[in-house]
Amino acid sequence: MIEFYPTIRSIHILAVVLSGSFFAVRGALALAGQSWPYHAASRWSSWIIDTVLLTAAAMLFSMLPGVVFANGWLTVKIVLVIIYILLGILALRRTSRRSARTLCYVLALCVFGTIISIARAHHPYGWLLKYLA
Repeated sequence: MIEFYPTIRSIHILAVVLSGSFFAVRGALALAGQSWPYHAASRWSSWIIDTVLLTAAAMLFSMLPGVVFANGWLTVKIVLVIIYILLGILALRRTSRRSARTLCYVLALCVFGTIISIARAHHPYGWLLKYLA
């Protein structure tokens, strides 16, 4: 299975880019008062991309040796993914106040960036590592 690692990793990275970009566009349009982010096609597209993303992540997780988890970077990343999902749900919810949705949207994008920096650094501090080292 390890021979498929580079391909699955590429699919995972592509899905991360698509998911983050799609969320950024949907969130910005939702905050601008557009109805498109709430259409079924928009939601289905998001679910399909995120399903591919999470499936590839689970496959990569199953391939990695145990030593990869030694410094906790993957645990922090998984916790932040859960926080990102919750913030994203709140940011795209129509019933919330606009100021609360805007705050959740900005925080979700910040968490998304932090997740990427943790994945790139393979360290729980992510982009903070260069300031703390």
